[in-house]
Amino acid sequence: MKRMKFIECPRDAMQGWPHPISTAAKTAYLNDLMKVGFDTLDFGSFVSAKAIPQMADTPEVLRGLEPNGATRLLAIVANVRGAEDAVGYEAIDYLGFPFSLSETFQLRNTNKTMQESLDQVQTIQELCVKNNKQLVVYLSMGFGNPYGDPYSPDVVLEWAATFAGMDINILSLADTVGVAQPGIIASLFSRLIPAYPAVEFGAHFHSTPYAWEEKIASAYNNGCRRFDSALKGIGGCPMAQDELVGNIATENIAAWCASLDIPMPFSLEAVGEAAKKAEQLFRHDLI
Repeated sequence: MKRMKFIECPRDAMQGWPHPISTAAKTAYLNDLMKVGFDTLDFGSFVSAKAIPQMADTPEVLRGLEPNGATRLLAIVANVRGAEDAVGYEAIDYLGFPFSLSETFQLRNTNKTMQESLDQVQTIQELCVKNNKQLVVYLSMGFGNPYGDPYSPDVVLEWAATFAGMDINILSLADTVGVAQPGIIASLFSRLIPAYPAVEFGAHFHSTPYAWEEKIASAYNNGCRRFDSALKGIGGCPMAQDELVGNIATENIAAWCASLDIPMPFSLEAVGEAAKKAEQLFRHDLI
């Protein structure tokens, strides 16, 4: 069994949270998470404070973090300006850019067309190479969209070819509004992974609490080894719709791996303790 790579996403959990979370609380929580053994922490973002106010203190949070060399840090950016800010921090290893396969959602999420966003990706990739960072492109609405915009697996493969041609070596398919079904998941990963062996493909699923396992199993069984998740299943995309479809709970994926003897970078006990920290942070009376 090949081990699963865990990308823990506290940024995704925090960004849509309805109550302000203090800088000190975020910093302490992230420092606790870095002790667990996650491969990567999607810890913050360099985006408009007006659009995502909860993430406005990312630079302050970053200054309080205590990197350990084992868990890498990923920050989300939505444009070149954000990328220019992010690459200036030595502790950040990855920049993540959300590129939607839905024109409607790309405009809604970043106020740019898909073509304009592609131009941004090229410039951000150049910034990453120059500053020894790695770009992760999230193919949001990667399994379909609710807006009626054109979608098919062939569309995903065409965009994967475009980004692979730009030497972007990590592409994560994002189920932004929780529409992915096992069949489309299997079809995409079984075609993408053999076609682009130099690219690491990941899955960032949003799901109801009852449909997560079939999504994880379908992706894993068709070659995906990189998975984004969030403790307690908190979070979703605040730009996508009013009723958030949550992340898949990290502790659920860890238990699933343990049941199948799939190697993990941490113990179930460590994840359980981290889940307790998440419960404490996201209780309204503590923030």
